[in-house]
Amino acid sequence: METLITNKFKVQSIRNITPTTYVVRMDRKGMKFSPGQNLNLGLPGDTEKRDYSIYSCLHDDFLEILVKEVEDGLVSRQLKRVKPGEALEVDGPFGFFTIKDEYLHSKKFIFIASGTGIAPFHSISRSHPGINYTLLHGIRYLDETYDKQDYPPDRYISCVSKEEGGSFRGRVTDFIRQNPAEKDGIYYLCGNVNMIYDVFDILKEQGVPSENLHAEVYF
Repeated sequence: METLITNKFKVQSIRNITPTTYVVRMDRKGMKFSPGQNLNLGLPGDTEKRDYSIYSCLHDDFLEILVKEVEDGLVSRQLKRVKPGEALEVDGPFGFFTIKDEYLHSKKFIFIASGTGIAPFHSISRSHPGINYTLLHGIRYLDETYDKQDYPPDRYISCVSKEEGGSFRGRVTDFIRQNPAEKDGIYYLCGNVNMIYDVFDILKEQGVPSENLHAEVYF
């Protein structure tokens, strides 16, 4: 895919999903990307930049990222204060956490995310609505089912560890242990590094070959 040089992209809106999680929408400016790729961005002229998976899909005429505000996180707090009409400096797209075209309609995909690690799967599933997938989303509380309405109910499984009311009470790892893996499925994991290591171990124990496992790590 094409890569844009560092440039300024105007912010259209900031949409709060929870008190600490929000979606930044920017002008797309014709950027070409593959669902699953990420952008490196921050305030213009600032050396502090962070990588964020693209949250929007191929047919949107805007770009979106999903951001979790971190208490000691400089960029995540700065982005939340940006006003519509102001600019962000964007580099990208980058990354290979993508699906080959020839696999899109011939494979079963299992997407496994923790927290805002759901972002690339939002882009992938909405860009390719015919794809055969199940999405496991590990979260602590019910309000972290970010834009749950964008996924078919039979494809989205929330694994909620701190309260009742989700699809499954417990962690993603608990769900996978209780619901053994499809050995011929293609697995994409995005989120906390500890979750990814733990899930990799479980899936390998259940007979999933290493070549069917793909990960994007958020530390």
